[in-house]
Amino acid sequence: MSATVATKLTSEPPNFEELESAVVRFAGDSGDGMQMTGAQFTTSTALAGADLATFPDFPAEIRAPAGTTFGVSAFQINFGSGTVLTAGDEPDVLVTMNPAALKMNIGELREGGMVVIDTGAFTPRNLQKAGFETNPLEDDTLARFQAIELDISAMTLEAVKSFGLSNKDALRCKNMWTLGLMLWMFGRKRQTVIEWLTTKFEKHPELAAANIAALNAGHAFGETAEMSTGLKSYHIAPAKTEPGLYSTVTGSQAMSWGLVAGAQLADLTIMLGSYPITPASPILHQLSAMKEFGVITFQAEDEIAAICSAIGASFAGLLGITSSSGPGIALKTEAMGLAISTELPLIIVNSQRGGPSTGLPTKTEQSDLYQAIYGRNGDAPLPVLSAASPGDCFETAIEAIRIATKYMTPVMLLTDGYIANAAEPWKIPDMADFKPFPVQHAVAPEDGSEGKPFERNMDTLARVWVKPGTPGLEHRIGGLERDFETGHISYDPENHQKMTDLRHSKIAGIARDIPAQEVTLGEDSGDVAVVGWGSTYGPIDLAVRRARADGIRVSHIHIRHLNPFPTNLESLLAGFDQILIPEMNMGQLYTVLKDRFQLKATAMNKVSGQPFKISEIHQAINELVGKA
Repeated sequence: MSATVATKLTSEPPNFEELESAVVRFAGDSGDGMQMTGAQFTTSTALAGADLATFPDFPAEIRAPAGTTFGVSAFQINFGSGTVLTAGDEPDVLVTMNPAALKMNIGELREGGMVVIDTGAFTPRNLQKAGFETNPLEDDTLARFQAIELDISAMTLEAVKSFGLSNKDALRCKNMWTLGLMLWMFGRKRQTVIEWLTTKFEKHPELAAANIAALNAGHAFGETAEMSTGLKSYHIAPAKTEPGLYSTVTGSQAMSWGLVAGAQLADLTIMLGSYPITPASPILHQLSAMKEFGVITFQAEDEIAAICSAIGASFAGLLGITSSSGPGIALKTEAMGLAISTELPLIIVNSQRGGPSTGLPTKTEQSDLYQAIYGRNGDAPLPVLSAASPGDCFETAIEAIRIATKYMTPVMLLTDGYIANAAEPWKIPDMADFKPFPVQHAVAPEDGSEGKPFERNMDTLARVWVKPGTPGLEHRIGGLERDFETGHISYDPENHQKMTDLRHSKIAGIARDIPAQEVTLGEDSGDVAVVGWGSTYGPIDLAVRRARADGIRVSHIHIRHLNPFPTNLESLLAGFDQILIPEMNMGQLYTVLKDRFQLKATAMNKVSGQPFKISEIHQAINELVGKA
C-alpha cells in the first residue's frame, strides 16, 4: 500500500541524499501545463550547472476530453553531474496530476521509484474517464513504488484563495505548486521562475501573484513536511563543462540559428516559405522572430505554395528554405524535382514524425529516409544530411547551406520530433571558427562576349547562379528538360541521357567534399559496430559505453551525410565482424547500406513513437555477441 504524507512543522534540517543523476517526469492533462512546468524546471536545472536532456511528449489530440488518456501530456528531464545524452530510460520520480496521467505513465517508472500523486483529482468521475475499475490508491497498483499522496488541488486552492480567482483559475495554479515542490526536492532556485511568471502575466498581475504564491507554497511544503515519510531533498553536483557561454536550446531553435548563421557565411538573405505542421512549425515561429538578421518568412496557404515560394526566392538570388514533416514533404515532392531540374539551391528541413499519412503527429520516428533519398519521380538525386542532437542542428544546417550553394542543388535536412522538441545545454560557438563561403552571383563577361547563363563549373558540375534580369545573362528556367549547352528546352534522347548522368554525377561528387566518416566512440575495427543516424545518437553512445565497460569490442559510428555517403564508409564498416543498425523505422538505413555496399548487418527496429532506451540497444549488443 502507498504511504500518505501529512504536513508537520519541523525545525530539523532537510534530509539530503547525494545523487549523480535523476530522471523526473511530469504528467497530467494537456490543460495542466506540464510542458510549461517541465520547461521551467529545465531552466532552473540548467542554471544550477547540471547537464541535461529533455523529452516533451505531447498528446496528438488538440482538445481531448479533460481527464481522458487521449489528452495526457508529459515532460521528462534527465539531469546530472556527468554526461547526459538522453532523456533517460526510466523516471526516478513521476509526478501525476490525475488518474489518466498515472495510468499512462506508471508502467515507465523504475522499480522502487517515487510517484507523486494529486489525490484531489482522483474522483470517481476522473477514475472512470481514465478507465480504472478500482481506485489505484486503494489496491496494490502502487505497491512496487514509493507513493507520495498529496491533495495538491486542495493545497493550491488554499494557497491562492486571497487573490479572488475562480475555482477553475485557481486550480490552474497547481502545476506551479508541484513545480515548487520539485524545485525544493532537487535544490533548485525559484527566482528565475518568479521572474518568468511576472513577465508572462505582466498584464494580469493577480495571476502572476497567485502562481507565485502556489510556487512558494509547494516549496514551503517540502521544507516543512515530515521527513520520516520518505519525502526528502536530493543534491546533484554541477556537471564539469568547458568554459564558455551556454544556452539551453531545442533542436528547432538551434536549426533556425544555424540556418541564419549559414546564410551569413554565404553572404545571402534567407527566405523561409513554410506551412504550419507538427513538429516543424517552431522553425517558422523562430525565424519569423529574427527579422533583425534580414530573415524573410512567408506562411503559405499550403505546402506546395510554401516550397514554390522558396524556389522563387532562390531564383531571385536569395536562399530559399522550406520546412515541414512527412505528409507535407510528400506534397512538396514535385516541386523538389523542379528545384533539381532548375539547379537552384534550396534547403528542405524535414522534422520527421510517425506515419504514414497523418500517422502519429506528435510522436517521433525516422521513417522518411527512403522518401529523402529516393522519393521523387525520375532520376532526381539530392544530398541528404541528418542532425544527431538538438545542438548538432546548428552545424548541420550550416553544412547543408554550404553544399546547396556550392553545388547548386536542393538539400534535404533531416531531424525528427524528438530532436525538434528536446532541449540540451549548448555551448554557443564563436562564429570566427567557421570559414565563410560567400556566394558570387554570375555577371556577363566584361569583354562584351556572349554570356552563358547555364555555364557550369566542371569540378563541382554546378551551374552558375544568375539573378533574373542580369544584363547579358537573361534566361528562363522550368521543369522541362533543357539542353546541356544552351538551357533551351530539349527533347533530344542523347541530351536527356547526358543531363541525367550529370545530375547523378554532381551529387555523387559531393562525397569528395565532405569529411571522412569517423568512429564516434571506440576503435576503427572490432567485434561490433553500432551504426546510427539522427536522434539515435544518445542511446547508442551510452549503450556502447556500457558494452565496452563489459569488455565487448564495440564501436559507435554515427552518419551525418546520408547521401552521398562519405567515401571511406564502406572500408570502415568492413573492419567489424558484425554491424548493428538501430533505427526508429523498419530498417531504412539498413536497406540503403545493404544496397550500396552489399553489407551484411543486423537491423534493430522500433516504431512505437518513442525514442530508443539505452537498455534496449545494450541488450541487442549483448545478444549479437552471445552475452545475453
